[in-house]
Amino acid sequence: HFKTRLSTLNLTPLLSRRSLRYRENENDDLSRSDSDPQIRLSPATAMVPTHRSLSLLSLVPLLLLLSPALASESDHKYQPDESVTLWVNKVGPYNNPQETYNYYSLPFCHASGNPAHKWGGLGEVLGGNELIDSQIEIKFQKNVEKVVICRLDLDEGKVKQFKDAIENSYWFEFFMDDLPLWGFVGELHPDKNSDSNKHVLYTHKSISVQYNKNQIIHASLTPENPKPLEVGKTLDMTYSVKWEPTNVAFARRFDVYLDYPFFEHQIHWFSIFNSFMMVIFLTGLVSMILMRTLRNDYAKYAREDDDLETLERDVSEESGWKLVHGDVFRPPRNLVLLSAVVGTGAQLALLVLLVILLAIVGMLYVGRGAIVTTFILCYAFTSFISGYVSGGMYSRHGGKSWIKSMILTASLFPFMCFGIGFILNTIAIFYGSLAAIPFGTMVVVFVIWAFISFPLALLGTVVGRNWSGAPNNPCRVKTIPRPIPEKKWYLTPSVVSMMGGLLPFGSIFIEMYFVFTSFWNYKVYYVYGFMLLVFLILIIVTVCVTIVGTYFLLNAENYHWQWTSFFSAASTAVYVYLYSIYYYHVKTKMSGFFQTSFYFGYTLMFCLGLGILCGAVGYLGSNLFVRRIYRNIKCD
Repeated sequence: HFKTRLSTLNLTPLLSRRSLRYRENENDDLSRSDSDPQIRLSPATAMVPTHRSLSLLSLVPLLLLLSPALASESDHKYQPDESVTLWVNKVGPYNNPQETYNYYSLPFCHASGNPAHKWGGLGEVLGGNELIDSQIEIKFQKNVEKVVICRLDLDEGKVKQFKDAIENSYWFEFFMDDLPLWGFVGELHPDKNSDSNKHVLYTHKSISVQYNKNQIIHASLTPENPKPLEVGKTLDMTYSVKWEPTNVAFARRFDVYLDYPFFEHQIHWFSIFNSFMMVIFLTGLVSMILMRTLRNDYAKYAREDDDLETLERDVSEESGWKLVHGDVFRPPRNLVLLSAVVGTGAQLALLVLLVILLAIVGMLYVGRGAIVTTFILCYAFTSFISGYVSGGMYSRHGGKSWIKSMILTASLFPFMCFGIGFILNTIAIFYGSLAAIPFGTMVVVFVIWAFISFPLALLGTVVGRNWSGAPNNPCRVKTIPRPIPEKKWYLTPSVVSMMGGLLPFGSIFIEMYFVFTSFWNYKVYYVYGFMLLVFLILIIVTVCVTIVGTYFLLNAENYHWQWTSFFSAASTAVYVYLYSIYYYHVKTKMSGFFQTSFYFGYTLMFCLGLGILCGAVGYLGSNLFVRRIYRNIKCD
């Protein structure tokens, strides 16, 4: 049974594959709320090495010039007997993906000397990676039999740390030529002499490497030779390397990490088809209802009749959206805030579309942290859009506080993310986790925002104010606001807002499962074509639903449609967050304050962005609709 499980680990490139899920079931009753404090790094250690932070500051120009998808291991070509570096990265409990620590936070022994560090890009550091040279001697195409790395002397403290790690199903991650290798620290064996389980530590690392000519194609690691943990014992930590030729091309070497049956399951295709049919039905329904109603309203309202009796009858029967033409273009409450979130949402919509297209073209899932780096840089360079949309909207409604508008547009979303990130970073520093962001990385992100994003947002605001800020309302705004009559409960803005997010959430519900599973369950998301389709469907459904809600609101003679249209679309994020609570309790086995904080903190950050994006799309769609219907009526 033990050999079968080891061979399964060797053949499975991802820890999350089905063959390894015995760890979840077998150790479920042994999982604890948090790791023992002894295996955590001290808060001060979480910021080490400090020169990593300083080196990042000097790399800001390179971060902006180099493609994030480029590999970092030179050209990936080796000569026979050339040294190949094995990098150790991190360890952590299997059920808590974000709770990761430095590999040597566990008392592993290692070769003497000062190991080299590999400084990654911005996204790699933000992802909690710290690569350290293992100093294990590996030569290209040269097999290595069992060789001793070092001798591990077990004392009471080390045994306690290893036992705690094994009970929490700790796994580790190595890298060779930018290829990840995974394995478990140890496992629990049934003890025949007692009811409790015996802790065993894997002391041998069997490394298998496949190569094609002068390039490494695949690398895997199998932990072997389990030894019981007993105080006073000395264990030999060993390794072996086996090289095997393969015909797999270098361009296809990451295919083994992609779970095709999971992502390309028929339910995924069916969900896309189902969402597409919903779009057709919804757009057809909206077009049929609104155009039929509006056509009748246009004919009735535009009719010129000299018959006084007929005219009086028409006026007495007149009700609905036409009666509020003198108030519908009245500036909304908190105009500066609405302009800022609409501008930010427009930028996020363009940003998501751009990142998805880059991921489709450039295979960003290949590089460590490439998606994060691409997102940050694209956000900085698309900040002009947020300023342009916000400035034009603020000017059209007669806004005067331009300094406040500029600063709020440029800093609203980044500072919300910073606030959440600061809390999570404080927790990570307390636990000594690699998830703690080094000070230098914070400075790099701030520099990118301060010297690229912020100026572009200010420039966009000025351009938007001058180019698209002229008032162009189809109807004049009356001096005295019209009183809003009481209506049915389901026509109130709060109900319209909450109901508006149901259909957009339904269109992305299945895709949210795949995205959540990728981020929280060790799977590599690569089906960005699916994501592009779902994103476009989300935009269309959001616009249609918001237009319907706005029409019902105006028909109820309520002209406060601006914020209602925004919240009607933004409520999609509320349903996504509620789904994340369900996913946490049903689909994962996460535990402990650290992982729970990071799960709901990251999800909150994601939902804030999604809500602002959908809200802006809903508002802009409703704005076009409102201008269109009031353009063809007599406003005077």
